[in-house]
Amino acid sequence: MATAMTRAGSCPSCAGPVSRHMSPGNRDRTARHEGFILSQKHRKKIEKAFGRAKTVGGMAQAVYRGVERVRSRFILTMAANNLARLPRLLRA
Repeated sequence: MATAMTRAGSCPSCAGPVSRHMSPGNRDRTARHEGFILSQKHRKKIEKAFGRAKTVGGMAQAVYRGVERVRSRFILTMAANNLARLPRLLRA
């Protein structure tokens, strides 16, 4: 019974289908919000760190086997990334 109601779209507590694509109007409204602008600036910093870890730090493919060893390599790579950023952060 519940599946028939869901298919018919009459179940108020059931979410409808979600589109992965935003319409141009929704995209424009989202891009105007201050929170979205701040999140994009923050996202750039995060993506830059992961990009550097993949290209310079050798994290594009796992060199070691096992979660603990890969985790240790990741922590070491990100610590090196932070050390590389430190002089720039101290100047600012």
